[in-house]
Amino acid sequence: MKNHAIVFILVILLPYMMNAQQANTLIVNADLGRETISKYIYGQFAEHLGKCIYGGIWVGENSSIPNTRGFRNDVLDALKAIHVPVIRWPGGCFADTYHWMDGIGPVEKRPKFVNTTWGGVVEDNSFGTHEFLEFCELVGAEPYISINVGSGTVKEAREWVEYVNSDNDSPMANLRRQNGRKEPWKVRFWGIGNETWGCGGNMTAEYYSNIVKHFSTFCSGEYKIISGGTSDDLNWTETLMKSVSKYNGLIQGYSYHYYTICHDWLKKGSAINFTESEWFSTMNKTVVVDENLNQHSIIMDRYDPEKKISLMADEWGNWFDVEPGDNPAFLFQQNTLRDAVTAGLYLNIFNNHCERVKMANIAQMVNVLQSMILTKDKDIVLTPTYYVFKMYAVHQDATMLPINIKSADYSNGAEKIPALNVSASKSKNGKIHISIVNLDPVNAQDLNCELRGTSVSNVSGEIITAEKMSAYNDFGKPEEVIIKTFTGARLQKEKVNIIVPAKSVVMLELN
Repeated sequence: MKNHAIVFILVILLPYMMNAQQANTLIVNADLGRETISKYIYGQFAEHLGKCIYGGIWVGENSSIPNTRGFRNDVLDALKAIHVPVIRWPGGCFADTYHWMDGIGPVEKRPKFVNTTWGGVVEDNSFGTHEFLEFCELVGAEPYISINVGSGTVKEAREWVEYVNSDNDSPMANLRRQNGRKEPWKVRFWGIGNETWGCGGNMTAEYYSNIVKHFSTFCSGEYKIISGGTSDDLNWTETLMKSVSKYNGLIQGYSYHYYTICHDWLKKGSAINFTESEWFSTMNKTVVVDENLNQHSIIMDRYDPEKKISLMADEWGNWFDVEPGDNPAFLFQQNTLRDAVTAGLYLNIFNNHCERVKMANIAQMVNVLQSMILTKDKDIVLTPTYYVFKMYAVHQDATMLPINIKSADYSNGAEKIPALNVSASKSKNGKIHISIVNLDPVNAQDLNCELRGTSVSNVSGEIITAEKMSAYNDFGKPEEVIIKTFTGARLQKEKVNIIVPAKSVVMLELN
């Protein structure tokens, strides 16, 4: 009877004993920071897709929607508030069907064509090179232009660079002046094709490596970013790096795309109606980005040990089924707390890989996939993901602080992942920021944080969370997912005790 009682007690206490062994601990090495978290990691992506450009960014000067020279004022104000550093355009898959000269000159004379890539709608080219670059100037962001490699020519690409960047007495520079822009824009970032393994031409890595050398030779003197393969295609990375590393300075960036798909490409799942199992799947399929970046970085280090070629995650985010009743090709999806938590997870991973990752561009900016902003006529919604970008802006160009994190598990059946994910940085004014994501939608996490190499006297914080894991912000309703003050951190000498609520994104500031 005595032995049975002992066994009974052990069965009852075992989960608590295991949890005690999995105490959450975080060490932040405040004196060991060497690498800078590039501000370009917080970049955006705008493609001629659905209502991203037309109705989302551009409404035209004659619109009843308040605008500045055709650009929505509410969208401009929202983007300026999160300090957008760079915007990628015109695609995406659209880039390899786009011929830039159709989008310059008097709007009424610009030819129309059918956007066969996204829905077969008519593209009137009213938003072209001048409009995009003016938009970037209004937002305060640098432009990143994707060159048409799939159906374009080297001559077309070279002339685009000349049109945009040349200050000489040359045909393309003079054409730009004729079209109303005297000074060149001096665009730095140029993509040499997009997803050339698929919609950008269905090329092999070997074939594309020659295309890269061809186009890059005649688009010289710029920051050139080449198309990576699929996220798990390490052979593509090996082939391209081996090929281009022989040509010193030929390219400066290598593109990496990753989309979190809850189920599979045919049935991606609802953006707003989902189970905890689907929440877990979304987090589980995002956590793997960390190891995926490690694998690509190892190959890049082999051919580029000085890290002259940056890894550019210029498409990333959650991809769910379109909202019921919407055009399937427009890729419009709502944005919930699940998206906010996933965004925090992605950005923490990119921050911690900042030695190699120098740019990232969420897909996409407005009305498409995991967007910052939703618009409908004169109304606008700032999504949960938008508020994560606003919260994380403090990491831009700050010094990444090395961390060591031990986390309890978040489990779903036999599968498990760490419940907590963290990145930390030190800004130029000496403030330390620690961003913490709790992936567990049910359980709060008690985190003990040790600060090494510094002393602090004050801790404050912000949090993004909600009562329901499917909470979202919608038109005509009070916002459910916003930034609020966080009071769950206690400072004790060089340590901080933090109670991280379930399904939350927390940002701590330490002075």
